[in-house]
Amino acid sequence: MINILFAHNNFPAQFGFVAEAAMARGYRCAAIASPTGRPMPGMPMEKWSAGRSSSPSILKDAIRAEADLIRAQAAADAALRLRHQGFEPDVIVGHPGWGETIYLREIFPKARQIIYAEYYYRTADGDVGFDPEFGPASAPMELHAKNIGLALALSEADAIVAPTPFQASRLPDVFRQRTEILHEGVDTARTRKNPEARWVTADGRVLDGSRPIITFVSRKLEPLRGYHIFMRSLPRLLEAVPDADVIIIGEAARAGYGAAAPGGRTWAEVILDEIRDKVDLSRIHFAGRVPYESFINALSLSWAHVYFTYPFVMSWSLLEAMACECLVIGSATAPVRDAITAGENGLLLDFFDHGGLSQTLIEACRSPRTFDQLRLAARQTVETRYDRAGVSVSGWMSLIQRLAGR
Repeated sequence: MINILFAHNNFPAQFGFVAEAAMARGYRCAAIASPTGRPMPGMPMEKWSAGRSSSPSILKDAIRAEADLIRAQAAADAALRLRHQGFEPDVIVGHPGWGETIYLREIFPKARQIIYAEYYYRTADGDVGFDPEFGPASAPMELHAKNIGLALALSEADAIVAPTPFQASRLPDVFRQRTEILHEGVDTARTRKNPEARWVTADGRVLDGSRPIITFVSRKLEPLRGYHIFMRSLPRLLEAVPDADVIIIGEAARAGYGAAAPGGRTWAEVILDEIRDKVDLSRIHFAGRVPYESFINALSLSWAHVYFTYPFVMSWSLLEAMACECLVIGSATAPVRDAITAGENGLLLDFFDHGGLSQTLIEACRSPRTFDQLRLAARQTVETRYDRAGVSVSGWMSLIQRLAGR
């Protein structure tokens, strides 16, 4: 039997399917998490609470490092409680983004550590400074200092897992040498095109896919995910294709990955105001957050799905759209190129070319059958490279068994 400790601020998050697979094999698992973590059946969990925040007068560049160390100590206390209950892990699977794994070597010195490398901050070739329209949220020195806790956690790793080649490329060479590419994958049995899909708009209309539907998904509707570029493409599209509807899934939130919108507003409001007088708003449907089944229905009806992003973490929604046989029109940025090859399983455009995006969407609406092969190839890509049961689980289990010496 292998004992596995999962450490994640929001457990189960990226680790849920790994924990399920491990317990199905008879492994003994436990978890530590913040108060936002959710326990899994049959798995003990200890939650930590920081108890204090960063010092008010601390050097600005050190705020993140101090916060990580505060959380690291709280997580170590939670790990000690598990040890006192008799739990001794052979392998620790941890997300270091909030500092929780920093002290775990001191609590469990014999355990081998797998550290999940989601994003290592850089001042070049990433999200910061990519879009000249919006200034960086952090100064270069401050941004670099955000890596202090992350680098300390990675230095203790026996193995590092990055979900995509782009995310692995962000790591310093000394860490990249220990890195494996293992994406969480997609449950392709659940995430697939629904031929019976329907979408009911706020005004009661039922969309069944017989007329053009354009979809866009972004958790926070922000520039980092190309929301502004997408919205600026709509006036020309909706004028040229008068029977098209647009479904936008995501929250109009003030806090996101990038810089905040001015005046305490949301980017959803700011960018919509740019085009408000140029479009028929009754054809743009802001759905907010929706149940997963509704999300799949929207993708199943989509004639074209737009996924634009800065060089940053690739969203799960891209692979889910591909699994639903969407025609994905993506930005030609590194994260998207990890999954899509232009002309083979999707289309790629310059991130900033909203005019080119308009024209491509018009073509997708006027000649939808032209892109059928791309749709099928998108699904095939996910089945071959990102299927959770067939690819991701086996990769994770093999890595865990190897480190545990089994």
